[in-house]
Amino acid sequence: MTSMQGKNVLLTGGLGTLGRAQARKFATEGARVIVLDRPEIAEGGELASALGQGVRYFGCDLNRLQQAEHDVALLADELGGFDVLINNAALIINKPFEDFSLEEYEDQIRVNSSAAFALTRACSPAMKAKAKGKIINFTSVTLNGQWDGYVPYVASKGALLGLTKSLARELGPHGINVNAVSPGAVVSEAEDRVFADRLQEYNDWVLKQQCIKRRVQPEDVANLVFFLASPAADMISGQNINVDGGW
Repeated sequence: MTSMQGKNVLLTGGLGTLGRAQARKFATEGARVIVLDRPEIAEGGELASALGQGVRYFGCDLNRLQQAEHDVALLADELGGFDVLINNAALIINKPFEDFSLEEYEDQIRVNSSAAFALTRACSPAMKAKAKGKIINFTSVTLNGQWDGYVPYVASKGALLGLTKSLARELGPHGINVNAVSPGAVVSEAEDRVFADRLQEYNDWVLKQQCIKRRVQPEDVANLVFFLASPAADMISGQNINVDGGW
């Protein structure tokens, strides 16, 4: 029996590149994984089932936070609470600061940061009742200040880092660990989309920044997330841990 056998895991953005790797890892270790993603994904159930036994799709719009919080709270009640909440969902757009609209800025703050607040509110009551739980938020290597064209995204991740540290302080007395994972430049579908016109140039630049001269893979991130969700990390809280090849 593994440390995740029978545990309930809620993973937002679960059908993206990073999310799929995490879902597979937790499912392999015996967890029941709910992958939360956009409600308009018609094949969401099929995609989730392909990630492993016990993986289930839950369509939810993180742009509608009150409804999302309500729906996730009902789901938590149905399942007997979540043992692990992973706030992985994110919007990312690359363009100059002046070209962003206020609406685009607010969209990224809402999905990338405010959603973590809302879903923590939905999941934490059951964790408090059990005096145990793990919350893992996704920040970003872009917080190092070396990236152009991501002002709303970086701002949202900075807010999420502050939320992580504050929640760790408030929820710690209830036995709940709150940490952040800061991935580097992970090989992903989003990368292919954002840098489609200069992918090789981007790849060369990334490797130049890293101490380790190979690209970070989604599985590298999933391994860290799994560790933080496991009993091996019971005394780690309020931290932001990089998995970036030594940026």
